[in-house]
Amino acid sequence: MSHFAEINSQNKVIRVLVGDNNDPAGDEGYQWLLDNLGGTWIKTSYNNNIRFNFAGIGYSYDEARDAFIAPEPEGNIGFDEATCQWIMPKVEPLGN
Repeated sequence: MSHFAEINSQNKVIRVLVGDNNDPAGDEGYQWLLDNLGGTWIKTSYNNNIRFNFAGIGYSYDEARDAFIAPEPEGNIGFDEATCQWIMPKVEPLGN
């Protein structure tokens, strides 16, 4: 299975669909998406093999990093360029 994210003009993901790896065109369904749904589609990987993170609705596509990035969470302490993920503070478990 291949997965594609549709982005809007602000590079925000608005939907993610599954493509057909057996598509006769050999493009995993990419051309079908363009022909039938229009829009701008970018391949994403459920296993994070490409573009760092699996795209989700509300994520942003950063062209410079070629990465899907989750919305910035409240309380984050930075951004990890190596993984394109937000860094959250470590929470120590409460004592017994």
